[in-house]
Amino acid sequence: MTPTRLSGGRGGRHRRSARIALAVLAALGVVAAVSAFHQPVRELDPTAEQASSEVAGTEVIGIRTFEAPAGLRIHADLEYGVADDGTLLTLDVCRPAVGDAMDVAMPTVVSVHGGSWARGDKANSDWRNVCLWLASEGFVAASVNYRLVPEARFPAQVDDVAAAVAWLREPDQVERFGIDPARIAAFGGSAGGHLASLLGTVGEGPLDAGSRVAAVVELSGPVGLGAAELDADGASDWLRGIVGEFLGCVPGTADVDCPQAIEASATAHVDPSDPPFFIGHAAAEVVPLAQSERLAATLRASAVPVEVALVPGDAHSIGILEAPLRERVAAFLHARLG
Repeated sequence: MTPTRLSGGRGGRHRRSARIALAVLAALGVVAAVSAFHQPVRELDPTAEQASSEVAGTEVIGIRTFEAPAGLRIHADLEYGVADDGTLLTLDVCRPAVGDAMDVAMPTVVSVHGGSWARGDKANSDWRNVCLWLASEGFVAASVNYRLVPEARFPAQVDDVAAAVAWLREPDQVERFGIDPARIAAFGGSAGGHLASLLGTVGEGPLDAGSRVAAVVELSGPVGLGAAELDADGASDWLRGIVGEFLGCVPGTADVDCPQAIEASATAHVDPSDPPFFIGHAAAEVVPLAQSERLAATLRASAVPVEVALVPGDAHSIGILEAPLRERVAAFLHARLG
């Protein structure tokens, strides 16, 4: 596996390049290698509450309106690596029905769950539905678990997701699942939208190697975590609180007491090498609309193709993923992945 060289243009981004490249290698270590150093391997084992979706309540909205067709295949709890703290990292793969599968390698979408970076699970009912929906559209879908707050803080989460992309590009996985390693996209909602956006913007070089992706879909992501952005957007105390927990510090008036807030912001890393983006957001939801608007404007300023879908109401993340938006997202992914 060749780890990605992450985006340059700024000295900090080159330092970030080296660090994430090393983190990807570390995360892809096998259990046997960890055991050789007598480091305990621990699994992510969220309780029912921690594993719950970021879409609150039981109302049938968004992705919950999707009904999976028969015949889709699920490969659950596949180990894609061991993090440097001994956490066993897993993902699920959903694939099209046998009769729908083509003889050629298929495009792949990495699905990243939300939950304030502190909860959620790849296989809760809502994100399993995302995985199955993507498979029904003819993609190989990989629904990823990553380390959660408070046991792990930024940048552990983006390192894990990057390692999952790199793992999917390994020859064994390419052959096993029929993946086209040149056509991998990222899809995420809420905190997962933030991670998918970072996956798309923190990188340089070809979009078909390492942990780079060829397209990004993000829904309702808090993508600008610096104090200036949070202040300008009128961010709620709730949003500031979960950002502080995620970063391990609270962004201050000038970010002097939380420098990693900028490093964790997709808006700070955009450059012309980034892949096309699809951004979805509800008009009156919990994450300020200005977050998505600023990311879209920043991408356009760098000549990065971006499509924005503004949805009425206050639903959040995959809660806005009704049939019309699913059609738009699927069309975007098909167009960008071929």
